[in-house]
Amino acid sequence: MSAAPAPAPADPPTPVPGPPRPLDEDLRARLASPDAHELAVLDAWWRAANYLTVGQIYLQDDPLLRRPLTADDVKARLLGHWGTSPGLSFVYAHLSRLVRLTDQAALYLTGPGHGGPALVAAAHLEGTYTERFPHVGQDAEGLRRLFRQFSSPGGIPSHVSVTTPGSIHEGGELGYVLVHAFGAVMDNPDLLALAVVGDGEAETGPLEGSWKGISFLDARRDGAVLPVLHLNGAKISGPTVLGRKDPAEVRSLLTGHGYEVLEVGGDDLPGMHERFADVLARAYASIRRIQEEARAGSAPAGRPRWPVVVLRTPKGWTGPGTVDGTPVAGTFRAHQVPLSGVKDDPAHLRLLEEWLRSYRPEELFDADGAPTDLVRAANPAGPLRLSATPHANGGLLTRDLDLPDVREYAVDVDRPAAARAESTRRLGELLRDVYRRNPDTFRLFCPDETESNRLGAVFEASDRAWAERVEEGDVSLSPGGRVVEVLSEHNCHGWLEGYTLTGRHGLFATYEAFAMVSASQTVQHAKWLEEAGKLPWRASVPSLNLLLTSTAWRNDHNGFSHQGPGLLQVAITQRPEVSRVWLPPDANCLLRVADHCLRSRDRVNLVVIDKQPQLQYLTIDEAAEHCARGASAWAWAGTDDGSADPDVVLGCAGDVVTMETVAAAALLRERLPQLRVRVVNVVDLMSLPRPGDHPHGMSELRFRELFTDTVDVVFAFHGFPGAVHQLVHGRPDADRFHVRGFVEEGTTTTPFDMTVRNRASRYHLVLDALNNARRLPPGADDLAAFCRSQLKRHEQYVVEHLVDMPEVAGWTLPA
Repeated sequence: MSAAPAPAPADPPTPVPGPPRPLDEDLRARLASPDAHELAVLDAWWRAANYLTVGQIYLQDDPLLRRPLTADDVKARLLGHWGTSPGLSFVYAHLSRLVRLTDQAALYLTGPGHGGPALVAAAHLEGTYTERFPHVGQDAEGLRRLFRQFSSPGGIPSHVSVTTPGSIHEGGELGYVLVHAFGAVMDNPDLLALAVVGDGEAETGPLEGSWKGISFLDARRDGAVLPVLHLNGAKISGPTVLGRKDPAEVRSLLTGHGYEVLEVGGDDLPGMHERFADVLARAYASIRRIQEEARAGSAPAGRPRWPVVVLRTPKGWTGPGTVDGTPVAGTFRAHQVPLSGVKDDPAHLRLLEEWLRSYRPEELFDADGAPTDLVRAANPAGPLRLSATPHANGGLLTRDLDLPDVREYAVDVDRPAAARAESTRRLGELLRDVYRRNPDTFRLFCPDETESNRLGAVFEASDRAWAERVEEGDVSLSPGGRVVEVLSEHNCHGWLEGYTLTGRHGLFATYEAFAMVSASQTVQHAKWLEEAGKLPWRASVPSLNLLLTSTAWRNDHNGFSHQGPGLLQVAITQRPEVSRVWLPPDANCLLRVADHCLRSRDRVNLVVIDKQPQLQYLTIDEAAEHCARGASAWAWAGTDDGSADPDVVLGCAGDVVTMETVAAAALLRERLPQLRVRVVNVVDLMSLPRPGDHPHGMSELRFRELFTDTVDVVFAFHGFPGAVHQLVHGRPDADRFHVRGFVEEGTTTTPFDMTVRNRASRYHLVLDALNNARRLPPGADDLAAFCRSQLKRHEQYVVEHLVDMPEVAGWTLPA
């Protein structure tokens, strides 16, 4: 299949839909009881969506069945998921009706992401798909292209992907639909996010842990999430846990989480339309009552009981009941492609045609192939269409942050490496004032570690978000708080994703080792941004900013389980147009990096720095220049005057290993002053690759100025050593880089012992420098012997005294 034509360019900024209409008794009654015409409109739209869904899975030609179906009309490869799709389209139709009648701004998020063809069908019926992709018109040829592109080369994925208008949630990896929904409505008071939770998805850890989102919503300033737990009873090859549980147990589970449970089920028509409309109206009325009471100041004390809908429909509803005598609809066999081998099996081909014609497409599409007026009558107008809401294209709504001047938070540095400070504490002070200056567009998300990570200054500007009971002795807890802490990396990460994808800014801070808990979310978000960059109509969104602290090198008090820099390795493998990795060595560099990241768009910014007191090296102005360059030679740390190539280069990236590198250079300067040593610090890790491999990669000339073409480089790295070898691949004589880093050695021990265990201490670096320098002045052997003796002394001292040797514990650079 040839590549699809380019999508349409981005629209001009779309106004945010205003607040919904007042929900009076007449409107409430109309929502709950659709009349005969409304039922006909609902049913026609739903049949049209189901028809387009089946067509995408099976057909490559004759999209309107203008003649008897032939094998040539069927795709050679049948891909896609039918089982969840009719239920997703059913809910979509009813939410669209609610939006049409109330002017309620809404997001529709589908946890069962494999229902992609259903959401593509919906966007096509609403006209949005043609607006975004003009080559897929609302005519017979457009339908043919719509069908052919699905799960095909040069086409679109099978999931509710970034190419699906109206989506902020891919769903290809299950478990995140509720966290994205809750993040989307925070500080978004007029938004309703309806999140369909598949019963297979409901078995995942992230989803099981995300029901608690209502414990952090403030009905006064946040929007609402309406979860719809869609129990169709089966996953890919068997039953689901919640689908087989007694309904009373499911009800108890959700009631225990704090929800008002509303239930509806069946497969009879129009009865299901009538019952679901009533349940949706009750849920919506409950949401509006909660919000109106909260905003009027008349809400009862305590967290409100938000509604949740439990919807039970058959798997593969309206699809083939039996195939070759085997039950399909209502079983796991409907999960993917209910009819296989259609191209080669005439009986299956006849079944497929009967299935498609059961939707009566001649009533749904006119002679040109456009949706009929009856179908179009189901659609809301303009930006209220679920596939056209600007909330699902958050860059249209994004306002730049009002950021203070980072100079106001700078650490005074009279001379390098002479004084210590907790670098992240200065960042906390900056974030405090970001909160104050941006009261509805910035949030910090953190798993119960804000104070631990020295970011506690934010509590001077905001409490923690907390809708549950507040007791005497609690600190900084209130329903209106906007610092979000919950002991779940999945929740924090996902809330930030939903928050940024709908146009706001934020930061997720966590312990470094536990960033791996949500690493797959980091990867999925990067993939989303990578693909969004190819679509001109997808507006730029604020970056996903991740701060990793309590790092491997200083989690000496917690031990080996808390020592792991693995997310660095994950981040450097993402596409270069999105991935950024920052290793600021001190507070002023951290401030400059934070300012850059908070201003950036469409990036995954990974910032790694420890929270413990650490040496400070650069003034705020020097930090600005250093961070802009990405890497610099620190003349004050080495003995290289720049007049000729040095004898050895000491490179470093990361705070603790930078201190060890500066200390190693000081030893060499003191003991071997004739040895020419250049010290290079790298703050932007992605400056190491070649420019053709990453947009931040430094030029060949710049790389040569820092690292030369031939001199050996002893490089101390925060993460796994292989990462640096990967990044400098293709640079001149890359084998001359000798990298020391974290090699999975750790325990509960002292800070310096961590560097010794991982063979990255100052003494190891000196020994490496002596082994790899192009020349050695007299005294080199004595210095090597001294380093070995110091390592042996350390081994004995730390066990006997339980602390590090004085000469390393309080080391500063001699004046």
